[in-house]
Amino acid sequence: MSAELHPGRTKALSQGWLAAHKWLLARRLAQFGFLALFLTGPLFGLWITKGTLAASLTLNVLPLADPMMVAQAFLARHVVETSALVGAAIVLVAYGLVGGRTYCSWVCPVNVVTDLAAWLRARFGLKEGWSLDRRTRFVVLGGVLVASAATGTIAWEFVNPVTILHRGLVYGGLFTAGSALLVTLALFLFDLGVASRGWCTHLCPVGAFYGLLGSRSLVRVTARRRDACDNCMECFAVCPERHVIAPALRGKSAGAGPVITSRDCTNCGRCIDVCAKNVFEFGTRFRNGLDDVDHIVPPAKEGPGNVARAG
Repeated sequence: MSAELHPGRTKALSQGWLAAHKWLLARRLAQFGFLALFLTGPLFGLWITKGTLAASLTLNVLPLADPMMVAQAFLARHVVETSALVGAAIVLVAYGLVGGRTYCSWVCPVNVVTDLAAWLRARFGLKEGWSLDRRTRFVVLGGVLVASAATGTIAWEFVNPVTILHRGLVYGGLFTAGSALLVTLALFLFDLGVASRGWCTHLCPVGAFYGLLGSRSLVRVTARRRDACDNCMECFAVCPERHVIAPALRGKSAGAGPVITSRDCTNCGRCIDVCAKNVFEFGTRFRNGLDDVDHIVPPAKEGPGNVARAG
């Protein structure tokens, strides 16, 4: 119960509060930083980035576009501008390298809301609630793509909580801001009172799409020092996709490597934060064939026959 209510406390006491929260802080800075790029225009007249996370232009030079939005445009038989294609290609390459669901934990503003709901759930000891199959989000993704093809519209953008929230914050207006508030509150209450991590983990089609996009990404979390694990369960308490941890952490006897290779991992870094044994770290998928950790064995005596070796 202590690990679930206060994950990271042991590490904070032994290594300092910052060591137990550094990746969480980095994520929040990134999420609010991306939002700030859009807000400088309407607030200060300095238009660094125009648009929303669905499609934007930074410094009137760099186009970025959500590949899922572009895919819907193709299915809806829209003419897609070159800038949108270039922007989608840039995003495809970026998330193909760092992990598609990095978008969910490092960029998406809704993540802040759902993380708050998860924290409150743990704090007040609320039950898991409605059990949802995480594969449901792929069904929703398929439905969104079919809807775009059938209606000739970019269907998801009419109901996308991220777009609605962005428009409410960036462009304001009573109706837009009110819609953003209602949608955000609905997601918060759903995650808090209905299903634990219900939206991001089980329903969001954007998360499903980016998971597919980054399924072979380079950057991965690795349980490189898994032999040091003391089964405190703190990593499971904070992970939004708990099922991704066990194969890397406990699969050594079955021949599984220490790298978390699941496409569902969001690369949020919270398992790294809270682990007092420093089991986890960021690495690459190519380390999966290596030993869990390099053990340096010093020579017993100096001499030509004694050479330090890596175990």
